[in-house]
Amino acid sequence: MCQQPSVPLIKEHIVFYGAGSMAEAIVRGMIARNVIASDSITMLNRSSSERLAELRSRYGVQGSNDAQQKSEILKNAQVIVLAMKPKDAAEALRGLAPLLQPDQLIVSVIAGLTIRTIQGLLGTPQPVIRTMPNTSSTIGLGATGIAFSKEVGEAGRRLALNIFESVGITSVIEEERMETLTGISGSGPAYIYYMMEAMTAAGIRGGLTPEQSLELTVQSVLGAARMVQQTGEDPAALRKKVTSPNGSTQAAIETLDKGDFFETVIAAVNRCAERSREMGAAVEKELFKNQ
Repeated sequence: MCQQPSVPLIKEHIVFYGAGSMAEAIVRGMIARNVIASDSITMLNRSSSERLAELRSRYGVQGSNDAQQKSEILKNAQVIVLAMKPKDAAEALRGLAPLLQPDQLIVSVIAGLTIRTIQGLLGTPQPVIRTMPNTSSTIGLGATGIAFSKEVGEAGRRLALNIFESVGITSVIEEERMETLTGISGSGPAYIYYMMEAMTAAGIRGGLTPEQSLELTVQSVLGAARMVQQTGEDPAALRKKVTSPNGSTQAAIETLDKGDFFETVIAAVNRCAERSREMGAAVEKELFKNQ
């Protein structure tokens, strides 16, 4: 039986610069798994005192949106997690630049923001960790891609892994592969939801109640994922095991193949990665527009 560590793994004080849903998911995961003590976390946002009060009450973290306090908190933070919207990043990073010491670690969960862009806006070769979590992190089943700038040492690497392993699995990759990862795991849940929509609709059209059709679809997807995970078998091998020659499953697979299902999914992943690159370039152009 897996036991939670009695002493938190992370001793550093972590500041979340942004207090949205992804920041909350990470905080919830870390506290639930005793990765960090709640009083070692401070959450900052631009204006909403109600949101900060809610987070303080729910998790026991500290929080502030007072400009003077925020500057002091950021100046003394050992780790700063950038969790604001991309459109707010330029202003935030330029304001952060004069407060930083060379050893302060920057962790970004902002989509499209490259390490080069972050360091360029800061004006210093700060140690930066770029990550791409997905929405399943909110229930502890996330998949997070992680890329490190060359300034990040071994302690920083381990700390980042501890943070994101608290909300799922992690995959360390070269930064130029981040868009491909976005196409697989970043946006991947949406592809599965879309297929679930279609399966549920088929059940309803075939006479099942909406509740029955959804429940059966959810359990089928959950069971299939767990089979791959627990057996360690390749999805193709598992598919073949349930596809009898000339049977009903084979008929269904042949129908999918007529629509070029396999290659269409690959094309979707590739287009997602391509669009992620386009959006990242647009973000970078906009952020540096007034420099």
